[in-house]
Order: sequence, then structure tokens, then C-alpha cells
Amino acid sequence: MKKTLFVAFVVSLGGFLFGFDAGIISGVMSYAGPEFNLNDAQTGWAVSAPSFAAMLAMLISGRLSDIIGRKKILMAVAFLYAVSALWSALAGSYEALYLARMIGGLAFGAALILAPTYIAEISTAKTRGQLVAIQQLNIVLGFFAAFLSNYYFNQAFTSGDSTFLMDGNVWRWMLGVELVPALLYFFFLFFVPRSPRWLFTKGFTDEAKKVLIHMHGAKQADEEITGIEASLKAKTKEKVKLKDLFEPALKFVIIVGLIIGVLQQITGINAIYFYATSIFKQTGIGTDAAFSSGVLLSFTTVIFTIVAMLLIDKMGRRPLLLFGIGGIAISLLICAYGFKNATYHIKSQDLTTLQFDSASKLSTIADKTFDNDIDFKTAVKETIGNQVYAKNEGAILEIATSMNATLVLIGILGFIACFAFSLGPVMWVMLSELYPNKVRGLAIGFIGFINSFASWLVQQVFPWELNNLGNAMSFFIFGAIALIGFFILLKILPETKGKSLEQIEHDLVKN
Repeated sequence: MKKTLFVAFVVSLGGFLFGFDAGIISGVMSYAGPEFNLNDAQTGWAVSAPSFAAMLAMLISGRLSDIIGRKKILMAVAFLYAVSALWSALAGSYEALYLARMIGGLAFGAALILAPTYIAEISTAKTRGQLVAIQQLNIVLGFFAAFLSNYYFNQAFTSGDSTFLMDGNVWRWMLGVELVPALLYFFFLFFVPRSPRWLFTKGFTDEAKKVLIHMHGAKQADEEITGIEASLKAKTKEKVKLKDLFEPALKFVIIVGLIIGVLQQITGINAIYFYATSIFKQTGIGTDAAFSSGVLLSFTTVIFTIVAMLLIDKMGRRPLLLFGIGGIAISLLICAYGFKNATYHIKSQDLTTLQFDSASKLSTIADKTFDNDIDFKTAVKETIGNQVYAKNEGAILEIATSMNATLVLIGILGFIACFAFSLGPVMWVMLSELYPNKVRGLAIGFIGFINSFASWLVQQVFPWELNNLGNAMSFFIFGAIALIGFFILLKILPETKGKSLEQIEHDLVKN
């Protein structure tokens, strides 16, 4: 178990880098956005660029790994992460930043597909759920490290204690530190063996058996070998094509995978993570508190991901997903209610607390009450301009917003907690289990492509959504989608706990 645990942790370090990149950008845009004077569409593209590139990587990486092996692709992933981190930190324009982040997207798109695939292929039925869930644990540890890093960089800059951090480079340091874990990931992959199930499919039987014996011992390895060989004997040697995924035999497992894959993103998780600092600013708690709230958010994710890992092979996949998606719906609707009851009012005497040159212009709207965030932001932007507002949004909302910020914080943390023990880890576990050996890489790649497209769409639209539909309606839409998803999963979701990959194939894939 120790050997498989080590290998699973190393392979899923790609998830850590994905989480780190996703968490970092929420703080980066507080500085890079105003510096490049980005509009809503450009902000959306800068944030969502990795997800856009990941769509391509997810579509081809599974199939490519079926041909040349999981390990080789993961080595390339680590290299691309390092290139992306360095280029992002040195980006001199919006376009350069966008392209650098797309390089990172190619890396994490492949990593998110291949890590659960590889881990499932080295695991036993008894430990597979926990080991595959390490992928999600590494993702949330990456988020936590990123939010913590952002918090300290922001504190060092705003306090004036740092001699090298300036308004124009603080976000570059935030991005550049990702180079360190990327290089470590590349180094540790040299200690990872090739996937035994992949080796069997390519005819490297002796090497595959040695890997299984090394991982599990002779007795358990014999059981795994018997199941794998029986499964492969029943399969044809024909080349797998994308159209094969739409055969009647795979209809049910493909539909289940698609629904889970879409729900994971369309309920808004990456809107929360990628725009966490901006969202917390909307509650009026201020910029510094928004950065520290991001740390609390990511810490909550880590705790409840560990809860999922402890329960997933005991409680099962289905109960965790159903409890989680129900909690997600309730939490998001709580956020919508909290934002719906907010009012916005700048007092004349508070204008002196704003530390920017054109703050006095806001006297034209001072002492006027707005009952929604859209009208308030429109009035402020018309008065001082978009760029000035973007740079000082936290301070402006802090003095103007009157709402139950604690209620919204509870809703967001509730959403994060419920996601962390359900859709976050369980989706990847189930995707690694649902599909036969022959098509697993291609199937997970296809579902991953749809998942990444949903993620990109949410990230791209969210800035526009906040500015045109408002905070309350944005969260209400996510909550309504989660509620619909709960009833769909209640009807169709199977249980895969405690079954070998070959047994799951026998039960769910029609002959």
C-alpha cells in the first residue's frame, strides 16, 4: 500500500499544479487586470485560457497515452508546466499572458485525464477510490498553497515591508513561484513505473507482472493478473476510434460520465476558485480580507477532500455525490439570497478614506442608496472610469456595501465543502472506473474535453455575468442548475464501490 500511495501521490502532483495555477490567478487579476486595463471579455479570456487549451489536451491525451504510455505524457506535462510558469511571470502584454497560460492549459488538461487513469490502473478494487481521490487532494492542496502564497505576496506589498515588490511586479512573483513545484514534479516522475494494465495491452506481459508484484505482493498481483488477462482475452484487437464510444453497449456509462462531468463545472466551482478574491470583494470586506478569505476557502477544501478520501471506499460513490450536490444547491441559493438583500451607499465622510486621485468625483453619487450591485457599479464606473474602479474595487465596495457578508461567506464555504467531498474527487474516481480497459483513455479524454469546455465557458462568462446579471442572479443560476442535477443523479447514478474494474465493466457495459 505504501508503494502505491507514493506513486499515486507523485503522479497526481499534476493536479497540485493545476490547483496552484487556478488559485493564483484569482489574486493575479487584482493587479494584472488594472495594469493591462482589461475589459470583461479580456479578463475572462486571461483567466479561462488554460481551460480552453485543456479541451484539446483532454481530447487527445487519453488516446495518445493509449499509444505511447501514460508516463511519457506525464513527463511532457511537467515540462509544459515549467515553461508556462516562467513565461507567465515574464509576460509583457495581455496577449503574452494569455498564450503562456494556454501552455499551462495543455499541461493540466493532460494531467487531469492521465493521473486518475494511471492510478486506477495500478490500484486494487479495495484501495482505488482513496488512491484516485489523491488527485483531488493534490488539486485542493495546490489551491491552498496558491491562496496562501497570494495572501503573503499581497501583505508584503501593501504593508510596504518588501523592497522588491512593486505595483507592476507583485503579480509576476505570484505566477513565477509555480516553477518550483513544476520542476519537482518532473524530477519525481522518474521514480514512477509504467502502468501495468497499459503494459498488458501492449504485450509487455513480463514487465506488467513485475510492476504488479512490486506494488501489491505476489498474492494480490496474481488476482489482478487473472482479472486483466481474462478481460483482454474477451476483447478484439481492433483500433479504438472515437465513434466506438457511441456504441449501444457504452451508452449508459457515457451518459453517466457526461452528466457528472458537466455538473462538476456548470455549478460554478471554477467561477468561485478563479474569481475568489473578486467575489469576496463583492461582500464589502475589503481587498486584504478578500485575500485572507481565499486562504480560508482553500483550507476548507483540503479538510473536506480528506473527509471524502476517508469515506469514499466505505460509504460509496453514490451517497457522497447525492449528499454533496444537494448541499451545493442549498449553499448557492443561500449566497443568492444574501446578495439579493444587499444595498450600496457611499457616505460623503467616507470618501476621504479612498486613496486614489479621482475619489472626490464620487461625491456626485454620495449619500445615494442603490438596491442592487449593477446600478451601483455602473454609476461608479461612469464617474471615475473602468480602470480606476477595477484597481480600487475592494476599497470602494468596502465603504459602500451593506449586507450580511457572514451569510454569503457561509454559503460559499458550504458550497466548497460539499463540492470537496462529492463532485470534486468522486467524479474522477467514477470516470476512472466506468469504462473498459480498451477504451478507458479515450473515454476519459472525451468526458474531460466536455468537462473542460464547461469550465472554460463558466470562467469566460462569469465576469460578464457579474456585471450584467448581478451577484444574486449569478449565484441563483448556479444553484438552480445544481438542484436539477441532484434529481437527475438520484435517478441514474450507479454504485461502483468495492468492485474490480473488470466487474464494473461486466455489470454496466452491455455485451
